Amino acid sequence: MAQFDSAAATGAYLAVLSPQAHAKAQAYTQGGHWLLLWSVLAAVLVSWLVLRSGVLVRIRAGLEAKPHRPWLIALAVLAADALFEMALSLPWEAYAHWWRERAYGFTNQAFPGWAAEWALKGGLSMLVTLAMLSGLYALIRRAPKTWWLWGGAVVAGVFVLVMVVAPIVAEPLFNTYRPAPEGPVRDAVVQMAVANGVPADKIYVYNGSKQSNRYTANVAGLFGTARVAMSDVMFAKGADLAEVRGVVGHEMGHYKHAHIIWMALTYGVLALVGFFLADRLFPVLLGWSGARGVRGIADPAGFPVMAIIIAVLSLAATPIYASISRISEVDADRYSLEHVNEPDGLAKALVKTIEYRAATPSRLEEVLFYDHPSVGSRVRMAMDWKAAHPRPQATAAR
Repeated sequence: MAQFDSAAATGAYLAVLSPQAHAKAQAYTQGGHWLLLWSVLAAVLVSWLVLRSGVLVRIRAGLEAKPHRPWLIALAVLAADALFEMALSLPWEAYAHWWRERAYGFTNQAFPGWAAEWALKGGLSMLVTLAMLSGLYALIRRAPKTWWLWGGAVVAGVFVLVMVVAPIVAEPLFNTYRPAPEGPVRDAVVQMAVANGVPADKIYVYNGSKQSNRYTANVAGLFGTARVAMSDVMFAKGADLAEVRGVVGHEMGHYKHAHIIWMALTYGVLALVGFFLADRLFPVLLGWSGARGVRGIADPAGFPVMAIIIAVLSLAATPIYASISRISEVDADRYSLEHVNEPDGLAKALVKTIEYRAATPSRLEEVLFYDHPSVGSRVRMAMDWKAAHPRPQATAAR
C-alpha cells in the first residue's frame, strides 16, 4: 500500500476552489485587514467630533446645576455620548458591515433588515457598555491612582456575564435556534456529546442564512447556558455527516477546554494594560485635542478622549488578540481530531470557509491579522493526523 502523502492531500483539498475563487478570497481578506485601520480612524474621527463639539460638557454642566449624584451624571453623559457616536458611525458601519458583505456575495440581507439588527445590537451593546463604564468611573472617583488596576477585573467580569446571558437573552432576538432535527445528524451529535461529556440537549441549528452566506458554526455561553450552534448554511452547502462530526468536534473542544474563560482572563489582563496607558496618556491627548471644559479623566464628558486611546491601543494589540484566538482554534482542531477522528470531514468543512478567509497567507500576515489559523495550515494538520492515524480498511471504506 502506498504511503499517504499529507502534502499532496492538502494541495488537493485547496485545489477544490478555482484560482479565481482563491483570488477573490484573498482580496476580501486583505481588504479586511485594511478595514481594521479605517475602522479605528473612523472611530477616532467620531470621538473627536463629539469631544470638540462640547456637547457632553454642556450636558454635564446642565445636570450639575440641579441636585445630583455623580454616578447618575456619569450615566447620563455616557449615554448621550453613545447615542451621538452611534449615529455618526452609521455610514461607516453600513459600508463596512453591509455594503461590502453584499459586494462580495456574503449576504442577501436588505439594508432595512440589516439596519434594524444593527440598531438592536447597538442598543444591547450600549446597555452593557454603560453598566461597565459606570463601574469604571466609580472606580476612578474612589481610587484615582489605582482605578486601572481594578478595571481589568471589571472587563473580565462583564465578559463572563455577557457570555452567560447572551445565548438566552440576546441571540434569540436575531436568530431562531432549534435542536438538531431527528435523523442521522442528530444521532451522531448526541453520540458525540455523550462520549465527550457535553450536554446532548445543547446542540442547535440556527437560521444564520438570514444574515450571512458563510459556512460557520460556533460555541457560546458558559456553565448552564453553553451551547454549540451550526448555521443552516452548513447544510445548504452540502455538509455531510463527516463534516458535521468534524465541525461539532471542534466546537466541543472549545467547550471542554473552557476557552471562553481563558479569553475572559486574557481580555482582563489586556484591559488592565490598556487602562494603565490610558490613565497616563489622557492628559496629553486632552491637551492636544484643544477641547475645553473637560476637568480630567474622572469627568465623563472627557470619555471620547478615553475612547480614542482605547481604539488606537486595541488596533496595536490586534496581533495579541489574534494570536491568543489562534491558539484556542488549534487546540479545538486537535480536540476534534483526537476525539472524533474525522480529518477529511474537518478538511472539507474548512475548505468551505476559504471564501471569506484566504487559505495561504504569508506567515507575517497570519501572525498580525488572523484570529484563526490559515485554512491551508489547518487542513495540513488534519492530513498529518490522518497519515499518523490510519483507519482500518473496513472503516475507511464506509
